[in-house]
Amino acid sequence: QVQLVESGGGLVQAGGSLRLSCAASGRTFSGYVMGWFRQAPGKAREFVAAIRWSGGNTYYSDSVKGRFTISRDNAENTVYLQMNNIKPEDTAVYRCATRNGVQYSLAGLYDYWGQGTQVTVSS
Repeated sequence: QVQLVESGGGLVQAGGSLRLSCAASGRTFSGYVMGWFRQAPGKAREFVAAIRWSGGNTYYSDSVKGRFTISRDNAENTVYLQMNNIKPEDTAVYRCATRNGVQYSLAGLYDYWGQGTQVTVSS
């Protein structure tokens, strides 16, 4: 059974950095895409970034492009989200998810989800 476990969230000052991790287990992920989504209180879930396990193609939302970097370690089956120049509006619960398919930004298409990690940014 696929399991995704996030870590690395916390409290950070605006302008600071955090690195989130998502450890995946339970199957071979070749052909899969791993996405990061976030949800702030009272707001809809939002696509943040995605990466393909094979090939490493990356995708970002406009709101994080240039500040966040998604990467993967195939040997460790872990995906990272490096968050730099963090802003208060980045405050949210961040969850990783994975699916076998081409589309990467629609949360409803993802099959497996982690439990989430809280990121809180103080101004």
